[in-house]
Amino acid sequence: MTWQGWLQIGLVLGLVAAAIKPLGLYMAQVFDGKRTFLTPLFGPVERGFYRLAGVNAQSEQTWLGYTTGVLLFSFLGALLLYAILRLQAVLPFNPQGFAGLSPDLAFNTAVSFVTNTNWQSYGGETTMSHLSQMLGLTVQNFVSAASGIAIAVAVSRALARSGVDRIGNFWIDLTRATLYVLLPMAVVVAVVFVALGLPQTLAGSVDVTSLEGASQTIAMGPMASQEAIKQLGTNGGGFMNVNAAHPFENPNAFSNYLGIFSMLSISAAMVYAFGQIVGSRRQAWALLSAMAVLLVVGIGAIYWAETAGNPIHLAAGLDPALGNMEGKEVRFGQAMTALYAAVTTGLSNGGVNAMHSSLTPLGGLVPLFLIQLGEVLPGGVGSGLYGMVVFAILTVFVAGLMVGRTPEFLGKKIEAREMKLAMLAVLVLPLAILGFSALAAVLPQGLAGPANSGPHGLTEILYAYSSAAGNNGSAFAGLAANSPWYNTTLGLAMLAGRFAYIVPVLAIAGSLARKQKVPASAGTFPTDGPLFVGLLIGIILILGGLQFFPALALGPILEHILMLAGQTF
Repeated sequence: MTWQGWLQIGLVLGLVAAAIKPLGLYMAQVFDGKRTFLTPLFGPVERGFYRLAGVNAQSEQTWLGYTTGVLLFSFLGALLLYAILRLQAVLPFNPQGFAGLSPDLAFNTAVSFVTNTNWQSYGGETTMSHLSQMLGLTVQNFVSAASGIAIAVAVSRALARSGVDRIGNFWIDLTRATLYVLLPMAVVVAVVFVALGLPQTLAGSVDVTSLEGASQTIAMGPMASQEAIKQLGTNGGGFMNVNAAHPFENPNAFSNYLGIFSMLSISAAMVYAFGQIVGSRRQAWALLSAMAVLLVVGIGAIYWAETAGNPIHLAAGLDPALGNMEGKEVRFGQAMTALYAAVTTGLSNGGVNAMHSSLTPLGGLVPLFLIQLGEVLPGGVGSGLYGMVVFAILTVFVAGLMVGRTPEFLGKKIEAREMKLAMLAVLVLPLAILGFSALAAVLPQGLAGPANSGPHGLTEILYAYSSAAGNNGSAFAGLAANSPWYNTTLGLAMLAGRFAYIVPVLAIAGSLARKQKVPASAGTFPTDGPLFVGLLIGIILILGGLQFFPALALGPILEHILMLAGQTF
């Protein structure tokens, strides 16, 4: 590791930290219905949408009505995207003449983008027409992210209110998240990406002559616009098969920095907006501190593992100076690869600028573990926040049992109903990840996927289902996932990870909104100090880590031990 590498990491994280407060304040104003500098531009558009949809901007919904809106909107979005993908051969804006997707791949892709997972069992430049990319995938990049933000806002309102059964209106929150947050930021980032060299064209491809004199066809398309919302909405789905490792999607160091900043900015600012809505900025900083500690430790662990090198390579006489550079872009190096890998898996982004399968065993363990912690560091836009609130509820309950304090969070008593719902939510990930991984590891259909045997092959399977159930979308590489088995089971894991989690979370919101706020007393455990931050980190590690430790021990941990012994499979 070098000081220059840490300086690059610190610069990006410092820029994100500087953006948290102003962006968070702006988002809090948007969802409170207050006037912003964009209101003159988007206000008439917003009101026009409400009139067309028959939405009363003054009405609010119960948690059940809000949940019904989320599920109905997502179901219809999945149906529309499935139809586009199946029929793309006969639809316009298909200069490459691509055929429609098979039923299992169309199902997997539709579910993937509707759940904000963006897992890709296909190569974008060889499978998707421009219409599918723009009308299908990019639109879902916006609205799936906006849905996550809307749910987080509903949870925030529930903690801010007392004795009510209304938590907001999903259709209004969805519209405002799209119009006032995601769309303007995506336009700005897309323009900057074009200036940095990303293509933005309706041309299908360009034929060039290589340095060796051979003819080569290079795929083109509207990449900058998709790349912008891919990062801002923590979607991660790439226009190209190799995602942000491709020079068209990520041409230079500046685009790499902007991509990482875009990934983190809205998710981190959403936590500050939460503090503003509930009236406790100290609570927001406490949650952000827990997220930051775990994320920075993860970055450092990957950076250390990749620069430490591989003893098998050393024994073969290779130069150890660069550590493990295999599978990485020389344009970015190990520091920015480590930062990108940790951020994309601490979030639910899923974009990659290097091949995670090529990381050292411990370097590959960290991204996998960050996903399994629940995608809360700081997680997807909105989803990371409401996931962290669930962990905070569990923390105050455990702390109350340990020290005899009343379990309260932001003045709301945490009782049996909230704990049962919270446990339902946190059990979704291990059930989907370990259940499907176990089946894939013993059935012929599952064993046909991994490119490697032994612990690395197990890690490929485990990473795929972790990425799907965690709504992350990044791939470990090496797994042949475009098969009926993997397309179907990964799609089911995505649905469980998104919607089986959302329902209990919104039920918790409804329960908390009905409770009266109680003033802090001598028996109240404070949730905005260092002790709470430490306990919160411990709960995340225990619940997220111990459930998966046996599987990790058979995968990347065993592979690391074998590597140290000079053995491979």
